Amino acid sequence: MQIWAGLGNPGPQYAMHRHNVGFMACDVMAEMHGFGAVQKKFQGWLQEGRIGSDKVLLLKPATFMNESGRSIGEAMRYYKLTPDDVTVFYDELDLDPFKVKVKRGGGAAGHNGIRSTIQHIGADFRRVRIGIGHPGHKDRVTGHVLGNFAKAEQDGLIQMLGAIGSEAEWLADGNDARFMSELALRMQG
Repeated sequence: MQIWAGLGNPGPQYAMHRHNVGFMACDVMAEMHGFGAVQKKFQGWLQEGRIGSDKVLLLKPATFMNESGRSIGEAMRYYKLTPDDVTVFYDELDLDPFKVKVKRGGGAAGHNGIRSTIQHIGADFRRVRIGIGHPGHKDRVTGHVLGNFAKAEQDGLIQMLGAIGSEAEWLADGNDARFMSELALRMQG
């Protein structure tokens, strides 16, 4: 069993923010893979299902970004899992829009949701970093991250989220490199 957590902020006013792309990824995977109904658990929203032959729990912490780790840690301990069983999907300023990179471990790189997760479960979880691009100057970062995806970005966003959902089986199998290469191929089309 694996826990895949998408990071975001709860509430309709945040739904299309770049910071909520982790929530969006969870919603698309739940839809594409026929996950069960949403349950309120672990200070968040949980959906159970399968991706390929693997049981996956999709978790969207409802704690706001800065406290995401509380929800993830609670779920991990409840199911007696380890950080190796946890994957976190989140927005990454230092990647071009809609580029996706997977890595294990590392620091928070200024991301409060990742900082909170490290505080609650340690740093050894898998991260799916979803590029949102950098606005060019650090004074514009907050507005960029907490702003909606632009109309011109909608097609790229939809294509990328669909590709994540379509290729998620590679992630479930632990084949991060194949997941990234298949995503890159889909995004060229």
